[in-house]
Amino acid sequence: MATALETLAQRVAHAAEFAPRRFFSNGHLQTILGNFLRRMHSLPPAETILVEVAPAVGSEISSRIRCDCHWQPTEVRAQRPTAIIVHGLEGSSHSQYVVGNADKLWQAGANIIRMNMRNCGGTEALSSTLYHSGLSGDVGAVMRHFTDLYGLTSISLIGYSMGGNLVLKLAGDLAASAPRSLRSVIGVSPAIDLGPSADSLHEPQNRIYEIKFLYALLARYRRKAALFPRAYDPRRADGIRSIRAFDERITAFYSGFTGADDYYYRAASARVLDRIAVPILILNSADDPFIRLLPDSRQKIAANPNITFLESTRGGHCAFLAAPDPSTSYDGYWAEHTLMAFLLDHA
Repeated sequence: MATALETLAQRVAHAAEFAPRRFFSNGHLQTILGNFLRRMHSLPPAETILVEVAPAVGSEISSRIRCDCHWQPTEVRAQRPTAIIVHGLEGSSHSQYVVGNADKLWQAGANIIRMNMRNCGGTEALSSTLYHSGLSGDVGAVMRHFTDLYGLTSISLIGYSMGGNLVLKLAGDLAASAPRSLRSVIGVSPAIDLGPSADSLHEPQNRIYEIKFLYALLARYRRKAALFPRAYDPRRADGIRSIRAFDERITAFYSGFTGADDYYYRAASARVLDRIAVPILILNSADDPFIRLLPDSRQKIAANPNITFLESTRGGHCAFLAAPDPSTSYDGYWAEHTLMAFLLDHA
């Protein structure tokens, strides 16, 4: 692993601070292109494993989530770093940023677990419940399952956007009782303050993102209603025009919250940032179109010595597209290289 880390350091030495790719300095451009640029990878075929997680509030039926795994050879598997990568809202284990990180970390010698949140990645039938930003226990269940299965000794959690909130919330929930095998937690553009971030999607300049998310969320909800007609009323989706309305009428209603505000408060990692006791890396961009980080959260981050907070002026949402350098095999995905360096340094 030392060789991999030395090679990595050479690749990112010229990009310790993020500088946007030429002509891509706008936060919206970074965000959009970061989602649609085609990615190549050399990952081996994944082993798909279903992990049982706890039922949600109001349900007695357990749920299963799908993990797409790439394992290093059996004789070294337990000692190698293991990365559990969690996608964002309406993403999956096949999201380009998940695959991009997986490919880099696999080449560096790590085990990879590409985790789908419940209902994501075509798994609606595996759970009678919905998914939401407060289900950090699902990440914990995945971590425990594979630790018990393979005796893993070095685990890192990586989450993007909503997934970033999940992994940070888990770290805060665990606090000082986090297992020794949990070596680091990384959030890229994490939705730490859920309410303000959800509301920012309804601002005129961000409506294109909100419409995209809503279209996918409503389609998924209607699929759930068709699969579980006794549990869900498809009419509750009628007339929803914002993420907040969706969370008020559907997420909160079916997940044990009194309303959207209660959901945003209880599910936000902002509440537990001061309790985090493992090494944390947070990558944030000041020009992220819709992630909002409140002053109180910034104070908690600054006061916790376990948290490394890197905020660039540019970078958009989950993008951070820098100029590639073919002479060093640097592909310009700054966040992926930066988080890999952090992960390997703590592994």
